[in-house]
Amino acid sequence: MSIRVFLADDHTLFRAGVRALLEGIPSVEVVGEAGDGRATLSMVKSTRASLVFMDIGMAGLNGLDATAQILKEVPEVRVIILSMHSNEEYIFQALKAGASGYMLKSAAAGELAMALEAVASGSTFLSPTISRRFIESCFARMRTAPPDQLTPRQREILQLIVEGKTTKEIAFVLNLSAKTVEAYRTQLMNRLNIHDVPGLVRYAMRVGIVPPEV
Repeated sequence: MSIRVFLADDHTLFRAGVRALLEGIPSVEVVGEAGDGRATLSMVKSTRASLVFMDIGMAGLNGLDATAQILKEVPEVRVIILSMHSNEEYIFQALKAGASGYMLKSAAAGELAMALEAVASGSTFLSPTISRRFIESCFARMRTAPPDQLTPRQREILQLIVEGKTTKEIAFVLNLSAKTVEAYRTQLMNRLNIHDVPGLVRYAMRVGIVPPEV
């Protein structure tokens, strides 16, 4: 049975390289690609993709939150995070969002086929270069993790704030009123007990809402 793959990454040349590798794997069909999380949400459904290779650091809606939303709407889809970040927090957040795999962009090309085979058979795939102790720590945290501090909507608004969007711009992107956006902004600041933008940036980078380079 053909595996219908969708590519989500904000670097066009990187997507092209991954597409070329995937098209060389038997029974794999690349059905679409996108450079941001919002486009990925709608296109995964319209292309009837069965598996998504997802970057984390995408503008507007990051790969972690896009993963959670996709799996909520289309639970049969499998997601493999393909990221340059190997720190425990990002791996933990990816697994918590429901990803079935986590690959490093520095991985050998042959890992793509390994990841596809593992995830298609219902297993979880993590790059072999990620240490066993690291993996065990992530799964242990998942078992004992407290409830998320922020709702999915608050996370969306936090990302847009950190990216420098104004209240009016956020309202337009999310189809909300400016008053509602301000209410969400106040709620998330109070919940995190962070009341300045630099503090929000540090938090967002730590939990993978935006990449460290933002």
